[in-house]
Amino acid sequence: MEYWNSTLGSGFILMGILNDSGSPELLCATITVLYMLALTSNGLLLLVITVDSRLHVPMYFLLGQLSLMDLLFTSVVTPKALVDFLQSEYMISFGGCALQMFLALTVGSAEDLLLAFMAYDRYVAICHPLNYMVFMRPRVCWLMVATAWILAFLNALGHTLYTMHYPFCKVRKIRHLLCEIPPLLKLACADTSRYELLVYVTGVTFLLLPLSAIVASYALILCTVLHMPSNEGKQKALVTCSSHLTVVVMYYGAATFMYVLPSSLHSPRQDNIISLFYTVVTPALNPLIYSLRNQEVMGALRRVLGKYMLPTHCTF
Repeated sequence: MEYWNSTLGSGFILMGILNDSGSPELLCATITVLYMLALTSNGLLLLVITVDSRLHVPMYFLLGQLSLMDLLFTSVVTPKALVDFLQSEYMISFGGCALQMFLALTVGSAEDLLLAFMAYDRYVAICHPLNYMVFMRPRVCWLMVATAWILAFLNALGHTLYTMHYPFCKVRKIRHLLCEIPPLLKLACADTSRYELLVYVTGVTFLLLPLSAIVASYALILCTVLHMPSNEGKQKALVTCSSHLTVVVMYYGAATFMYVLPSSLHSPRQDNIISLFYTVVTPALNPLIYSLRNQEVMGALRRVLGKYMLPTHCTF
């Protein structure tokens, strides 16, 4: 097999899901709509949480961080895919591929950890309400967010450097939506079995361990909710938790398929669909899931829109 010299002037051909679709124009329009929805909904949620003082509590602070991560995650992938399709130009430079992989891994890993911290926040709020502002004081919240970003940064940096150090074959077509570890390893002209094991181990660490913490938190929450005397309290707790659980199932399900399941169970088409789901669909749906059934968020949204965006009557 002939090697490819990965100099700065070289690049990959990023053949994403749009090229494998039977109706690429329709799929392109759908992805565009979802991307605009993700930008609008996450941007509005961030604005509301920042501006409305009634939402300056730990739960919404963490939710704002989730919206920021979703904005960054989808913006790392979606604009590039859409522009490439519209221009019929699918090249991505070696450095551009490495940067996209690093950014996607950083934001994706940070979101994995943040979802676990959000589950802990719900556990404290429901099981230890009297000590909530002690356990979830601002310093603790910032420590959670910093931990998620720092660990994600280190994980992404190590994986990006090691993945891109491999010699790649002359066949430079990446049959994937973005530069990601599994499809790139298929192009490597070297034995990657040990590194694939390392990817599996880190996938378990960043996915299954936080998921285990989430399951444990919600098991304790369920026990507490079942012993609540008030039906109204039960309903409020279940509505709040159901939104978070929906997001957890969507995100962890897709990411686990991509990074934990053996490579023998993967196919380019399946991987493209899964990556489209957690880079485009999930960021568009997350703010809707959290806000539509949340009266506090909807009330704050109405107040912010009424204050800043509705026209006022001029007096002369």
